[in-house]
Formats: sequence, C-alpha cells, structure tokens
Amino acid sequence: MLFIKIKNITYAFKKLKNMKLEIIDWSILVVFFVILLSIGFFASKKAGNSVNEFFLSGRNMPWWLLGISMVATTFSADTPNLVTDIVRTNGVSGNWVWWAFLLTGMLTVFVYAKLWRRSEVLTDLEFYEMRYGGKGAAFLRGFRAIYLGVFFNIMIMATVCLAGIKIGSVMLGLTPVQTLLIASSVTVIYSSLGGLKGVILTDFFQFTLAMVATFWAAIVIVNLPEVGGLEALISHPNIVPKLDLIPDISDRELFLVVFLLPIAVQWWSVWYPGAEPGGGGYVAQRMLSAKDENHAVWATLLFNFMHYAVRPWPWILIALASLIVFPNLNDLQAAFPEIDKSIIGHDLAYPAMMTLLPPGLLGLLLASLAAAFMSTIASHLNWGSSYVVNDFYKRFFNPQASDKKLIFLGRITTVVLMLFSCLLALLLSNALQAFSILLQIGAGTGLLFILRWFWYRINIYSEISAMIISFLVALYLQIIHPMIGFDIISSESQLIIGVSITTLSWVLVTFMTQPEDKETLRSFYIKIQPGGLGWKKVVDQAAKDGINIIGKKESWDVPTGIICMILGCMFVYSILFSIGYFIYAKYLFAVFLLTVSLVSLFFLKKAWSRLKMN
Repeated sequence: MLFIKIKNITYAFKKLKNMKLEIIDWSILVVFFVILLSIGFFASKKAGNSVNEFFLSGRNMPWWLLGISMVATTFSADTPNLVTDIVRTNGVSGNWVWWAFLLTGMLTVFVYAKLWRRSEVLTDLEFYEMRYGGKGAAFLRGFRAIYLGVFFNIMIMATVCLAGIKIGSVMLGLTPVQTLLIASSVTVIYSSLGGLKGVILTDFFQFTLAMVATFWAAIVIVNLPEVGGLEALISHPNIVPKLDLIPDISDRELFLVVFLLPIAVQWWSVWYPGAEPGGGGYVAQRMLSAKDENHAVWATLLFNFMHYAVRPWPWILIALASLIVFPNLNDLQAAFPEIDKSIIGHDLAYPAMMTLLPPGLLGLLLASLAAAFMSTIASHLNWGSSYVVNDFYKRFFNPQASDKKLIFLGRITTVVLMLFSCLLALLLSNALQAFSILLQIGAGTGLLFILRWFWYRINIYSEISAMIISFLVALYLQIIHPMIGFDIISSESQLIIGVSITTLSWVLVTFMTQPEDKETLRSFYIKIQPGGLGWKKVVDQAAKDGINIIGKKESWDVPTGIICMILGCMFVYSILFSIGYFIYAKYLFAVFLLTVSLVSLFFLKKAWSRLKMN
C-alpha cells in the first residue's frame, strides 16, 4: 500500500512538472475567450437601450435559456472544489449540506415563481416597498441593496475567485494576482457590455462547454492506471467508507450534521444565494426576466433538475478518485511543494486531479473551469449592480436619472464589485469556510421569507429584526465567542442556535408590533393575489368597506403547489440516487429508484395540470 501511495504521488508530481499546454489547448482557450467577448459585444447593441434591457433583458427570455443560466450561475469554479472537499471529508452523503436545498428550490418552482413574475418588479428588493409601507420599507430596501448587493455579494464572489486562484496555481503555475487579473478582466468586459442578456447567452454557451468537459474528464480520470476503472474505484479500501448516499445512523454525529440537520432545519430556515426560501437574488432576477408566469415556472424547474439530478456525479467520481491518488493533505503538499501551504486543503484535490488529463482535454477542461468562474461572477456582478443602481442610487439619490446614466453607473459598479471581490479572495483559505459563514449569517431568516407572501401579519419590523439578529448571532458565534476564550461551538450547534434565536425573535417582534396599514396590504393583495387563510382578515375587512380585492374567484393553489413540491423532490432525488446506484453496480436499487422517479413524475404531471388550471 505504501509503495502504491508513493508511486501515485510521484506520478502526479511528474505530471505537474511536465505539464504544459499544447497548441491545441491554447487554441481552445483563445477560441473560448473570443466567443465570450463576441457575445458580449453582440448583446451590448440592445443592453444600452434601457435599464430594463440591461438588468432584465426586456422581460422576454424563454424558460430554457433562463433555466440553464441559473444552473450555470450555481456551477462556479469553486463548486467542484467544494464538492471535492465535502466528499473527501464526509463522504458522498456529506453533499446533503446542499442537496437539502432541493426542497427550497421545488417550493420556489411550484409556489413562488409565478408570484415573483406577477410582481413585475425590476429587482427583488423592490418587493419591500410593495409589501411594506413607510420609511422603514424604504430604509430596508436601501440597506439590503448595499448589504446584499455589495458586502454579501463580494463574499460570494470572493469564494469563486479563491477557487480560480487554486486552479491557476495548480494547473498553470500562476500567482494569485495573475490569475485574478486574467480571469476577472474578460468577465467584467462582457458582463458590463451585454447586461443580463449577455450574461444569459454566455451562460448557455459556458454551461454546455463545462458539462461536456466535466463528464469527459470524469471518464478519463476514473480510467487512469492509478485508479483502475470504475469497478476498482468503488471497491478500493479508501473509497468504500465514502460511498453511502445517506450516512449511517450508527454514526450519530455524522448523521445529524450532514443529513438530519440539513433536511429537517436548514432548507427552510437559512437564506443562501441561489437557494433562497421563497426565491430571491439572481434566481428571482431570472424569473422576473421570463416571458410570462409559465416560463418562470419552467425555468426554475429545469434549474433544479439539472442542478441536483444531473450535475453532481462527475464531480463526486473525480473526488473519490482523488482519494486514491492523493489520500491525504500531506500527499497533496508533497506533490505540489511550490504551492503556498496556506491554501492546501481537500478542495485543492480537484484541480490536482486535472493535472492528470491529456492535451486537448486539458485545454477544454481549463476553458470549462474558466466558464464556470465567469458565468457565476457575471451573474453576481449584474445582480449586485442592479441593487446598487436601482435600489440605492436611483431610489434615494436620483429618481429622475436617465437610463443612459443608470447603465453607465451599472457598468462602473460592475468594475468596483469585481475589484473588491479579488482583494477579499486573497484573504480566504477555503470555500467551505466561506460557505459556513454565509449559512450562519442567514440562519433563522428563511421562514420569514416563506411566510411574508401568505401572512399579512408579517411587517417591516419582522424583516429588520430578523436581519439584524441573525447577523449579530453569527458575529458572536463565529468571532466573539472564541475570541473571549470559550470553546469553539460546532457548526451544527451554531446553526441550531442561530435558527432558534433569530426565528423566535422575529416572531415575537411580529406579534408585538402592528401589521402594515390596510392600504399597503390591499394594494399588495390586488397585485399578487396570494390567497389563503393568512390574508382572510384583510380580504374580509376590505369587503366590509365595500372594496373587492380578489381579482377572480379561484381555489387557493398553495396546497396543490406543496404536493407538486413533494412529488418534484421525490422525482429528482430518485434520479440522483438511481444514477449513483448504477455507478455502484447495485442495479436492483437503481431500477427501483428509477421506477419511483417515473411514478413520481406521473403524479406530478397530474397535480401540476390542476395547478395550472387554477
């Protein structure tokens, strides 16, 4: 075993030392960048016409482009690194930390997508002054424009930049600064020129390229001599303990941390970009740019299917293979001694495995990783700049600003956001670290975002208290608590504490304060038509005043939407695990789950047809 281990390390080191991009690799990279810039210049012809075009592509995008754009945005350069880190640390079942967000995604598909499209807002932050009234709503809109669009957004983009740094270090021998200069400059150019349309079109191209390269790379890596093929991989002693799709309940700590907590608490209680309870961020931006409600629903459904059912397994296979070639961190350090020790982590194993790819495929993979980096960064740049321009500058400083001026400011904001993201990336050490921090900051706010559409009692003070308290709790648990000498609290305990304190606090504030004024509530109801018992008091009071705020008589479709959500989750999870069991050569389980997926799909179509008729 020791001989094999040394042989694998030696082999990888030789590959790195001898690795150089051939003409075909450079050609692929050049063509890739030329195509991206061409799309940006093409889209710029319309993007400069109006703010609506720049930030929402004229609200005329088809579902398939929007769905792929959402998937491309969540497929960033740090995503395969993150999955690799998870698999190497906690096994395949560790992915439940993000697989659980499928419940959030399906809730968005069947309940919230059409509501967002009905709102017809430019950004999801406009929702605050639609749902709430007074100076408090205006304050919250402006504050969150900076809080989310600048600070939170920069943190997210920094994690993506960090992944780019590690990939550039391992695969190209570039310094962090060199990597960021090259990668960010092209992204800024096409995203600032083409607006959202440019982002969406490049997303489609980049996602297609990235998926082809990733699947191809997984096949090549699994069949490397060091790995020995799929059968040898799944039977290797380093791999067998990592294969469980659901953690063994006998390991109570692991079962609690990676499965029970995410599936029972995390998905509905935590706000995280791309998996916001009730929708929001760049997902809401894509729904708002759809042609109509149906296109918004189809787009989010395609996103969730591709994101959770189709995409994970190539990354998982590469991560598992890395445990044979680089069993631990010392092996990575020994193989790549020239890399700064501060960035050596399990997430580094993914780019390390890429050094084993042949010419041609190496260039394609590098282009796909660049695509993953750029698609995510571009979406966040456009989304973040829309907050700064529309919800901060225009709303509070220059309401009469021309579209030309707003678009110019949007482009300047894009450059500034990119600059600060690069600077922060130089201070981070791993993507999982930032992921945990972001989850903790949003802990306890998720339920509010779910209920605010359907319970009139939630008010502006509910929102403000949830935001402030969740941040303060995260600040204390993450920084102050260990700083003053107390033992570090585990991440799962931090999440439970954060969710409990924040949720209890905003619920108490809700009951201790008055609801929004009746004019604001009625106006919101007329626009959105949420229905349900949570608005019955508002509807009845309006009727007593001789005002009908119900647009048309129809049954409340949220219960049907929740049924669709459950069936949709069963369908996607069954596909995901069926693929896994086929890979594991457990064909009976695979066929059973495939059957479950088909049955779920059958009933989903029936339930969805009822939903669309309402």
